[in-house]
Amino acid sequence: MIGAMVTRRWLRQSMRLSVLNTVARMIVVAVLAFGCGCARSDWIQSTLVTVDVTGRWLDTGGVLELTLQQQGSRVKGSMVWRGSFTTASGTVFGAIEGDVNGDVFRFKQTGGVDIGANGEMTVNGDEMTGNVRWAAGRRDVVLQRPN
Repeated sequence: MIGAMVTRRWLRQSMRLSVLNTVARMIVVAVLAFGCGCARSDWIQSTLVTVDVTGRWLDTGGVLELTLQQQGSRVKGSMVWRGSFTTASGTVFGAIEGDVNGDVFRFKQTGGVDIGANGEMTVNGDEMTGNVRWAAGRRDVVLQRPN
């Protein structure tokens, strides 16, 4: 009789411990899953669009002109590049696509005479500063919206 009571008590305690262990494991898994999702501190910055680049932008040196249309963070438009390209000189027209992330506009050439143009610009009001790269070089540029 005493042995049966001890066995039942031990089974009840064992079952309680098993349930508690399962609950504790579930809590740990939930905390880890939630923590991993929130660990990226820059997720807001990477989804935040703080500038609008729609319109016409001209290089202060007269070399580059961008005409852009922005929808959300996505940007499409065209570029006109006037100048020399190591082996040739003239005017190059091309389509571009890019995106805005915070105050940074990144783009790449997607059509026209392919010179492999791509760029990264920081936007501040009616001015963009950064650089444009192409197959044969790189150039720092300052673009402004004309009044």
